[in-house]
Amino acid sequence: MPAISLVVCLYRQRDLMERLLQGAGDCYDELLVSHDGPDMDDVKSLVEAHGGRFFERPRVGMWEGHGPSDWGDARHEWILRLDADEIPSAEMKAWLKEFRQAAEPPPEVSGYTCIWPMWDGRREVTKKIFTGRIFLFGRQRVRFFGMGDQVPIPDGHYESRELILHHQPRRKSYGLTNVVLRQQAYRWRAVYARSLLGKPTDLACWRWTSEAWPEHWEEIRRRPLRTALARLALGTYRGLRDQWRQERRLFPLAALANPVHQALICLKYWQLRGRAK
Repeated sequence: MPAISLVVCLYRQRDLMERLLQGAGDCYDELLVSHDGPDMDDVKSLVEAHGGRFFERPRVGMWEGHGPSDWGDARHEWILRLDADEIPSAEMKAWLKEFRQAAEPPPEVSGYTCIWPMWDGRREVTKKIFTGRIFLFGRQRVRFFGMGDQVPIPDGHYESRELILHHQPRRKSYGLTNVVLRQQAYRWRAVYARSLLGKPTDLACWRWTSEAWPEHWEEIRRRPLRTALARLALGTYRGLRDQWRQERRLFPLAALANPVHQALICLKYWQLRGRAK
């Protein structure tokens, strides 16, 4: 029977971590929490009070930089990767309990995806979008390098499940504000752009050995300005299309947010590449 390690990477979110632990229930076999930088809020005592293991890591600014270390330190093959501001739904917790009692999934199944509703700061405003949030994967069935916004790349495939993972940060979980007004977003994009000047193997890696960038990133390196325009236009169109198909509602600013984010990554890389010449 497959055992699960709940792995959470956070930075100064003790209150949210406490909420997650209260809401997660008995749906995992091990708790592992890593802190991105010095633990100034004594998250360690909270984790240990719940029987978990705590690791204080160097400050990186994003969970992706710690993923390989966290998964290597985990005791179990199956990784339930959650953020502190998320809460599994009752249906997801029941499914995870059943998963732990069932036979090992076939080798070609690398993991599972779920529904990640949009949150306006007070309530969830969607029911079916966004799909594709990877919440559970077998660590020896995926490859990964620690680039921001990068997801574990499956050896086989991910299977979709009609399960909800509640994402309830202190702010709205969507919209242009998160992309344009948050200083953290600008720091992230600067890190992404600097990383693209090198190789993926320069980053923290998990079962990843290729020095070649996947096409999503290589497009930015080859044609940053063209890619910025393409992602801004096509990404917005696809976002609105998917919203209408799945929700029969439109959230224009939400549809625009990720394309703007992608375009700004392209522009930052173009800027840094010019300085490096």
